[in-house]
Amino acid sequence: MQIILLERVEKLGAIGDVVTVKDGFARNYLLPNKKALRANDANRKLFESNRARIESDNADRRAEAEKASKNVDGKTVQLIRQASNTGQLYGSVSARDIVDALEADGAKVTRSQVVLDRPIKGIGMHEIRIALHPEVSVTVKVNVARSPEEADLQAQGIDVMAQMFERDSAAFTEAYDPNAEPGATAEPPAGGDAPAAAAPAEDDPQ
Repeated sequence: MQIILLERVEKLGAIGDVVTVKDGFARNYLLPNKKALRANDANRKLFESNRARIESDNADRRAEAEKASKNVDGKTVQLIRQASNTGQLYGSVSARDIVDALEADGAKVTRSQVVLDRPIKGIGMHEIRIALHPEVSVTVKVNVARSPEEADLQAQGIDVMAQMFERDSAAFTEAYDPNAEPGATAEPPAGGDAPAAAAPAEDDPQ
């Protein structure tokens, strides 16, 4: 389907561009969200007659987003979650969780502005893009940890899971004798008795 963009759409184009998209994408997202018009003659004329107003409204929204971005860009929010010893969360962190955490920190965003390709399912520092406007994006960090102490370590740049893996690996390292021959078995304890030799069998009386 051919459409006329009413605002900039990432990977598609800018205001006024006529582009071809899949029918489902247009019907389910672009058209109902008023991001585009079907590219027919009537809509082309309608767009051109309203182009100045559309561009002016977009500039106003962009200016508001740029102002709001100063209160969001670079923020770090902390989320404490239960997780396994491998760092996998029992559940996940969603866009709603990030919105709530930012709001608690004084930054107001909407769930649709959180660009989260998939839910966060592991502990660590995660960089998340916030699209305040089609032309204004900022980045926030989400520190997901199992405890405030663990979150503090991650905030300092320490890889908690790598440390845990190294600690566990050290605990399971086998002691070895550097002088032992390859394939040699362990020596019996010092002072231990050697296995007794089998007694000779007595002759069978005739």
